[in-house]
Amino acid sequence: MAAEGRIKGWCPGAWRPMASGDGLLVRVRPYRGRLSRAQALALCDAAEDFGSGLIELSNRANLQLRGVSEAGWPGLLGVLAEQGLLDPDPDSESRRNLLLAPDWRPGDDTNAGARLLLSRLAELPALPGKFGFAIDAGPAPVLGAASADLRIERAAPGALLVRADGHARGTPVASVEEAVTLLLRLAHWFVDSGGQVTGRMRRHQAPLPSWAPATMAPAAPGSPLALGAHPLGRVCGLPFGRVEAAVLRAALEPQAVTGVRLTPWRRLLIEGAGAPAPAGLLDDNDDPRLAVDACPGAPGCGQATVATRDLAERLIARLCGPGGGSVHVSGCRKGCARREPSTLCLVGRDGRYDLVVHGRADAKPAATGLNESDVFAYLENFDAPRL
Repeated sequence: MAAEGRIKGWCPGAWRPMASGDGLLVRVRPYRGRLSRAQALALCDAAEDFGSGLIELSNRANLQLRGVSEAGWPGLLGVLAEQGLLDPDPDSESRRNLLLAPDWRPGDDTNAGARLLLSRLAELPALPGKFGFAIDAGPAPVLGAASADLRIERAAPGALLVRADGHARGTPVASVEEAVTLLLRLAHWFVDSGGQVTGRMRRHQAPLPSWAPATMAPAAPGSPLALGAHPLGRVCGLPFGRVEAAVLRAALEPQAVTGVRLTPWRRLLIEGAGAPAPAGLLDDNDDPRLAVDACPGAPGCGQATVATRDLAERLIARLCGPGGGSVHVSGCRKGCARREPSTLCLVGRDGRYDLVVHGRADAKPAATGLNESDVFAYLENFDAPRL
């Protein structure tokens, strides 16, 4: 199968990789957002054997292996199958678009909801390629800013609720089983009410059905996992959401490590890890690299017209610091690296940069057609020299 590239409206996977400027981009979706230590080590080896050795963490808490060749892709699929990380077919993979709050525990409602939904995926209708689910049933929802269309969350009084993305309130339910059943029913309603045209729940203007009244607000949101020690191990940050396989392998070396939880925040929860993060991973919550988002850019992405990472590195010292704002450098207007607005956003267009202030990559720019020197000259007169 030839991999597909430059296609909008779907997410790459293992069965359906995406062609990029540096080869195939193969996305691995671990079940319940967790890899065992053996699986994680096998992925490190596979990234070097079949790709460039670079592993990325997506904003949907999946791992991406870059630089995979057409010839090497079947061998990579074999490794994923051996490790229990490959769905039986592309259709099954496309249905398993599921994001979990990463600090779930065995037996809690997040874990139970995910297991139940996974067992009932065959009941889902044919959904748009980017349509996904979030199971976020801890005391305080933490995935509100992450990409998902239907969510299971906790309400302020403690009840479970099912909420359609874009709606401030959701429908209270009595149990995890009832939540999953309602989730599936809403997915069918989305399709039946014309959702295939809009593609995402947030853009869907049809009123919610009477059998799913949005009457209860979710609890106040929690915070993303802080870097450093965690009851399950240690949370480590990935600069720009990417890590070399050798660096991740070093973090997994201690025998006390049992697995890796993935997050949508460019952070890994390494179960059982106790020592500070090894070189190449972030361990300081004030590290300015946490405030910068940058996609692969050119030449790694065929849709980007500018380089991104080097400019992002240069902007870190100039603009970011503790208590500061956020920076997004995007190779094109798709803005893949950041869904939310940033304090400053640089967007590639025809080999130059457009500059957006307090907006997303697709917002109206304050300045256009800048080269790198122009960017820094513009920032000399910027109203907020440290964002």
